[in-house]
Amino acid sequence: MSAVHYESYTDARAHLKDLLDAAERGRVATVRRDSATSAVVDVARLRHFLASIIPSRAEVVSEAGGWSVFIPGLPVAADGDTFDVAIMEMVDALREYAEDWQERLLDSPNHRDNWGLVQLISLSDDEQLRDWLVGASR
Repeated sequence: MSAVHYESYTDARAHLKDLLDAAERGRVATVRRDSATSAVVDVARLRHFLASIIPSRAEVVSEAGGWSVFIPGLPVAADGDTFDVAIMEMVDALREYAEDWQERLLDSPNHRDNWGLVQLISLSDDEQLRDWLVGASR
C-alpha cells in the first residue's frame, strides 16, 4: 500500500479503514474537502515528531525557598515548593493555555504560531509533558 488520498469526504468515509490503516503505518493519508486537503496521521508518530522539533525552553529558577518555571515568550508560568511540584503546576498551566488557545487564541496574531505547541500539549499525557519540560528523552 502506498500513499492514500481521497478526493471527497464521502469517498474517505467509504474507505475509512484504509485511510486509518495508512495513517497508522506512517503512510501519507489525505482527504480533500472543497479546496482544502487534510492529513490523517497517527497520534503517537505526530506527538513524537512534535516533541523532537519543539524545544521546551522552560526555565526553572530557585527562589525564596521554592521554584518557579516559565517559558520565555509564552504567557505561562508556575510555582511550587519543590522542583517536582513546580513542574507539575507548569504541566497544568500548559494544559490551561492549550484550552484557551483552542477556544479563543488560535486566530490571535501573537498566539497563532503556537499551533504545534498546542498540538504537542494536547497529544501528551502528564508524564510526557513533564519529560518534555525537563528535557528527559524517551
